[in-house]
Amino acid sequence: MTDPTVYGLPHREPFLFLDGVIHQMPGREAAAEKTFASGDPMFSGHFPGNPIVPGVILTEALAQVAGIAGASDKGFLLSAIRSMKFPSPARPGEKIHLQARKSGALGGLHQFLVSADVGGRIVAEGQIVLNEL
Repeated sequence: MTDPTVYGLPHREPFLFLDGVIHQMPGREAAAEKTFASGDPMFSGHFPGNPIVPGVILTEALAQVAGIAGASDKGFLLSAIRSMKFPSPARPGEKIHLQARKSGALGGLHQFLVSADVGGRIVAEGQIVLNEL
């Protein structure tokens, strides 16, 4: 696994939601992993006693993977969440596999199909759009 910041991702702790990149085809696709620690402060208030990773956090992690897949020297901003579904919860301590594949571009807008799974069980999937800076 490679440190995600090597790929030009500007995010840093506490807003870096990738432990490492496991695959990248520049301009096309990328995959990464993340395991959220059970002691992370967000879990004390998000379904106390039955914590799950918030969907907005999974979406941000997927946008970060898409930024790595896009491989722009200029960088990206999240422009749109075209769709996002969370068919199963992700929990603290689970290794989440995140992937993004570029599905189209128009001008500076780049669309990605994204998904996250835990052991093959889908926890998030959808489409996001990044705007190249």
